[in-house]
Amino acid sequence: MAENYDLIVLGSGPGGYVAAIRAAQLGLKTAIVERETLGGICLNWGCIPTKALLRSAEIYHYMQHAGDYGLAAEKISADIAAVVKRSRGVAKQLNQGVTHLMKKNKIAVHMGEGKLTGKGKLSVTKDGKTEELTAKNIILATGARARDLPGTPADGKRVWTYRHAMTPPEMPSKLLVIGSGAIGIEFASFYNDMGADVTVVEMMDRIVPVEDADVSAFLEKALKKQGMTILTGAGVSDINVSDTGVSAKLKDKAGKETVAEFSHMIVAIGIVPNTADIGLKELGVAVDDRGFLKTDAMCRTNVEGLWAIGDITAPPWLAHKASHEGVIAAEAIAGKHPHAMDVRNIPGCTYCHPQIASVGLTEAKAKEAGYEVKVGMFPFIGNGKAIALGEAEGFTKTVFDAKTGELLGAHMIGAEVTEMIQGYTIGKTLETTEAELMHTVFPHPTISESMHESVLAAYGRALHI
Repeated sequence: MAENYDLIVLGSGPGGYVAAIRAAQLGLKTAIVERETLGGICLNWGCIPTKALLRSAEIYHYMQHAGDYGLAAEKISADIAAVVKRSRGVAKQLNQGVTHLMKKNKIAVHMGEGKLTGKGKLSVTKDGKTEELTAKNIILATGARARDLPGTPADGKRVWTYRHAMTPPEMPSKLLVIGSGAIGIEFASFYNDMGADVTVVEMMDRIVPVEDADVSAFLEKALKKQGMTILTGAGVSDINVSDTGVSAKLKDKAGKETVAEFSHMIVAIGIVPNTADIGLKELGVAVDDRGFLKTDAMCRTNVEGLWAIGDITAPPWLAHKASHEGVIAAEAIAGKHPHAMDVRNIPGCTYCHPQIASVGLTEAKAKEAGYEVKVGMFPFIGNGKAIALGEAEGFTKTVFDAKTGELLGAHMIGAEVTEMIQGYTIGKTLETTEAELMHTVFPHPTISESMHESVLAAYGRALHI
């Protein structure tokens, strides 16, 4: 006999486990199916452990610059194995936390490979044994995996994806990073701070191309100053992988080609949804031309009772977007009529050095959308706390609708901006205008004062520059 539930969630990443918890809170008999580890990629192999790695690199960077703060540190060294061990410990602790949350909320956990076998039906296979589950509603939250470079699949030895880069077999001496999105730039930043000679290749005309152009330009200058080689509008060909390294032909934006040798290569050119062999085709589930599932504003697919959230659906592919979708789907299933999510109010963060954070439209996108804009920028060199911290590199930029005063977008680069962007995110969610932001009292001394000054600058009222 099949076990019957009100809701089954396939996948226990930040979308899946949050959806299960919210459904259980609303009184639904809920099960979650996971083939590997509770918490999914984000908790175990993505967002969380990478931040642990980056924290170690950040401290190592400060130790090397102790003299800037009137301090002395001698015989400084880094142990990559110990750094990785700490990162894995952080992931393990949070995995145990998710396990506790499942028990606390009385969510049934079924470990194994899940597959849709019909409407409201799902099989779970582990160690050759299969169990059948049924539910009126099923949420798909199977996430995504790294996209391989055509002709050069990752081998975990010389060619890495993000997953290999988190548990490296050795410290790379000379590293090639293909792709400058959040994942590529974060690992480039980590390994550069840890002492590797890093080259980043981006086919677009600027790095972190989804960010505001001013942010991209500032980051490129900062990374080059740190010793990185940055190639934009560039290409990679003739890749040869051996037991001792990787050789590749690099073509810069001027068309000049050079053959370079590297000890390792990280491929960060996007993701592929985990939709194979889970029964989608048999049910006729609609997907877009890239294979991502099509959903409505409440996360419903075209198949009754089947929902989808997170990285198997439309971008942005962010953990916090997946979690919020999980709440929306669970509440819709429970008949609570939740608000649809506005993707313009989803913040994005990149934890390189310096950090990047943004929400809403870039200046260029706002103009493309037909807005007449007012733009304010405030550099961290005008902020007392940033100077005191020795972190005066960076700025805050705000974009407003000149006609209505609506905050259209905010873009930040510098120390701790990933912790501050939520201020603008709340403002956008509340549909604030420049007036409310101007009248908000910001604490002194804080880097967040740059947020206030940027708003004032958009209207010619900046006080400290």
